[in-house]
Amino acid sequence: MPRWSGSARGWTSCRPAALLWAPAPAPAPAAPPPVSTGAEDAATLRAQLEEERTATAQLQERLKAVKDKDLIVQSQLQEKIEKMTRQLDVQGLELQRMRRTSVTLREQLRQLREAQEAGLAEPHLLNKAMLAELDALRATRLSEMAELDEISAALDAHLTEAEHA
Repeated sequence: MPRWSGSARGWTSCRPAALLWAPAPAPAPAAPPPVSTGAEDAATLRAQLEEERTATAQLQERLKAVKDKDLIVQSQLQEKIEKMTRQLDVQGLELQRMRRTSVTLREQLRQLREAQEAGLAEPHLLNKAMLAELDALRATRLSEMAELDEISAALDAHLTEAEHA
């Protein structure tokens, strides 16, 4: 343990400086690498190269399988989108038809009310009102059929998925 002494220049060690700052001992030299022949190195390198080629081929096969699966899923989703678009188009047309029929029915009912208030029971107004009501019922029925088709298609898709699972 070094001893310390005080002086006008501050605290100093009584040990020689060479002992305080001695370099760490050098590590023991490593054993020399085993001497090998060029033929052994070449064989080892060829084996490693073959392993890398095999690994690369396997990765390429996996990548191709993933891409193929992705294309299949993408085409299925595209078909699903097209089918849903057609269903929305049908529903939109049925909704427009229902709106037109509803407007016609309201107009016919208004005319019937006015005729009844005036004491005139005109048969052609009754016929028009009944025809408008029949059109409204048909439009409602077609709208419900389109909705049932949509539900049926969704159920079919789920049942198909359940069968394949």
